[in-house]
Amino acid sequence: MSFKILVFLVVLALAFDFLNGFHDAANSIATIVSTRVMRPQWAVAWAAFFNFIAFLFFGLLVAATVGKGIIDPAVVDHHVVFGALIGAITWNIITWYFGIPSSSSHALIGGLAGAAVAKGGVDTLIASGFIKTTAAIVLSPLLGLVLGGTLMLAVSWIFSGTTPRRIDRWFRRLQFVSASLYSLGHGGNDAQKTMGIIWMLLIAAQVTGPKDPLPFWVVMMCQTAMGLGTLFGGWRIVKTMGQKITKLKPVGGACAETGGAITLFLATWLGVPVSTTHTITGAIVGVGSVNKFNAVRWGVAGNIVWAWILTIPCSAFIAAVAWFLGTQYL
Repeated sequence: MSFKILVFLVVLALAFDFLNGFHDAANSIATIVSTRVMRPQWAVAWAAFFNFIAFLFFGLLVAATVGKGIIDPAVVDHHVVFGALIGAITWNIITWYFGIPSSSSHALIGGLAGAAVAKGGVDTLIASGFIKTTAAIVLSPLLGLVLGGTLMLAVSWIFSGTTPRRIDRWFRRLQFVSASLYSLGHGGNDAQKTMGIIWMLLIAAQVTGPKDPLPFWVVMMCQTAMGLGTLFGGWRIVKTMGQKITKLKPVGGACAETGGAITLFLATWLGVPVSTTHTITGAIVGVGSVNKFNAVRWGVAGNIVWAWILTIPCSAFIAAVAWFLGTQYL
């Protein structure tokens, strides 16, 4: 692998990281914007800051899972990485254009799987890591739903004798905390996926050894790209997440963000690359269904679920095509 190709692929990985922050900005700010607690411009800056500093609070277990635990490191070369990134980036752009909150994380996993299988067949997949990651597609929104709904029930019981106006005033302040925690979890889990890709690339190029630690410059560049992407925001998806699934008040927004943040913290500490999109959507549905079952627009939620189901196979197919084209022209 030439130095120019290595630099090109690192830049492409950072472009994916930027798009990840851009695409998933809605995860961090949709609730606090839709409840009118914070103006959109301030909300994205708030989220971008906590996205950036997330590396100070979490280890690099998710990066290790993506870099070494999804596909066989022996199959990795610049064509595989190119295919994986093009598959993930293309699917992100398609879903952003249509305002569909799909998972950047699972687009990347699908891209890795598609490019690796195109090169070496299904034996290139590491079953334990791939199954653990795909299982999170189901488990992360379910856990978000349960935690969001449980917190909403607990708050309703604790503050049963308090006037709605006072509750609204308190939770408007608490939403600053819950939104920052969710943004911290988003930056901690999602930026590490791109770190894993670059780590994988550096090992394939023999710039670092398989047992060497992840270079700190990779950590800083990935956190910066994620933060900048969030700063630009993805407003089409903000509207879907914050308004179309269910109508949120500050108390519901705080419960959804806190439930989602707990899920992300747990997954990151366990080294599981989960979808921040799936997680916050589940938490929002949980909060909405506690208030009133038909308060949730289940048709919109159903469309989102279809996007989740299609993300891995579609990004894998695009990645396989990109891998083939890469072998011809890269």
